[in-house]
Amino acid sequence: MNIRTFQQRTIVHSGIGSHSLVPQLFQGMNAKRVVIITDSQLVDSGVVKQVQATFASAPAQSTEMIGVYAGIEQDASCSSINRAVQYVREQKADGLLAIGGGSVLDAVKAIKYCMTHEILDIGSAFTIGIYKEEWPRAQPMPIPHISIPTTAGTGSEISPISVIFNEQRKQKMNLIHPYIASDMAVLDPKLTVGLPPFITAFTGFDALTHAIEAFFSPKAYSITDAVAIQAIQLIFKHLPIAVADGQNLSARMEMLYASLMGITAFSYALHAIPIHNLAHAYGALFRIPHGLANSVLLPVVMEHLQTFYEPKMKKLASALKIDSHHVIPSIRDLQANVGLPTGFSDFQITPDNEEALIQNVQDDPIAKGYPLSTTLIRQIHQQVKGYH
Repeated sequence: MNIRTFQQRTIVHSGIGSHSLVPQLFQGMNAKRVVIITDSQLVDSGVVKQVQATFASAPAQSTEMIGVYAGIEQDASCSSINRAVQYVREQKADGLLAIGGGSVLDAVKAIKYCMTHEILDIGSAFTIGIYKEEWPRAQPMPIPHISIPTTAGTGSEISPISVIFNEQRKQKMNLIHPYIASDMAVLDPKLTVGLPPFITAFTGFDALTHAIEAFFSPKAYSITDAVAIQAIQLIFKHLPIAVADGQNLSARMEMLYASLMGITAFSYALHAIPIHNLAHAYGALFRIPHGLANSVLLPVVMEHLQTFYEPKMKKLASALKIDSHHVIPSIRDLQANVGLPTGFSDFQITPDNEEALIQNVQDDPIAKGYPLSTTLIRQIHQQVKGYH
């Protein structure tokens, strides 16, 4: 009999204006000195100021917002995480507030791990592609930690996984730990309304990819199926609305829920994930945003691996109220409807890169769950590469 573990340790607060709760949430966790970890775009857009203002207007309390570190870049690198760890130490912070998309949220999980284990260089600490700690070796990390996602895609605010880009090896690394996720997550659709339509679209497809890979995973079971199907249904319904009308708070809220559910299913059915396998390689080699890579690859990989997806296709089709032969075309229709590309023509991919791509796909540690042949990788690459 298979032993399965389903853990949701993060307390989730959601709703319009819910970011105003943050000061009292930190106070309840006895944090005295809190730092914000984010990226420069969110500082420039004013999103970070909205959250900072809640500390200034909160009743007198013992929790203080002491600084902002805005140096996390897309696909957070080891060096940017190391610099953030140094900043947190210098500020003598005892609380971490992550504000951002998946890269920021993943970075703060890694920062918390480094702070707890007194690690100065995360690249040297993890020399393998996947580093996994499980209970009882894995223990809680006593640093109050809240995440506020500003995109509806990765669901990283509640996942037990931190994806880190090792710039030396040009490879995505995965740190997996049952206590690495936030203590609390705050889902406030008001903080996502400034997200441009294109980014809204591909981050939404990131959530869709999580849910689909979870649903078709050989390790899927009743709980993950239920969460994955609900996420898929929400995305098909609400992503076009959120893209067309970024001010629609109801659609933005439902997409935040879908993102959270997609990663929940993905995290606890993690096994054969060929779409992510390829997306990691394209992202590492060509700096393609992870959600965009997933959005291009999702229907292509499903078309090339139909025997893998066929056993559960009817069940998914039933949930979407369509014929099983229309699932992949429906994904392509959604892709077109929200303005996403079908290839990588905007990136510097040349014939010289092909062998490195194949090697990177096959060397990625997640390839062990479902190895992709050289021939198959070439066929998929021919379809998405963007050059002739």
